[in-house]
Amino acid sequence: MVSVDEWRSKAGPWARAELPDGQELDVIVTARTRTADGAWWFEAEAILPARHEHADGSTTVMGAPTPISVPAERITPIPGENYSGLPTVGAVAGRQWVLEKLHQYNEEAPSRRLHRRDCWQARDSHTRVTTEQAVELCAGEADVALCDICRPERALRC
Repeated sequence: MVSVDEWRSKAGPWARAELPDGQELDVIVTARTRTADGAWWFEAEAILPARHEHADGSTTVMGAPTPISVPAERITPIPGENYSGLPTVGAVAGRQWVLEKLHQYNEEAPSRRLHRRDCWQARDSHTRVTTEQAVELCAGEADVALCDICRPERALRC
């Protein structure tokens, strides 16, 4: 068994995870993963109590790393921790963007609207697109509007 102090010195980075019941727990973040549905998750290890039985039969409480997965929106970075070295695995390479299908009330109106993936304005009827596709859409398709809330043209620089 490894003590919490040993884990703090060897592992990292640490972040605060909000558990499903609302409790918060400091965890060691080990990776970022984008699932097929486009959601980001953090893979982490929670140091939880575990019983350790010694050769003489006595028992003590030790910290044991326990793998958990936490939705990205439930992870809070801890100031001073460096997350740049985390392995990142994605279902689709590149940043995800959303192309929303719009109702056209006349032929001149755009039929689609481009959003950032996390934009609250994106409706249910949409398709995820890669950064390369979003740049092409932003650069000139007449029937594609740009969201005036999340402003994808700023991040895409088009």
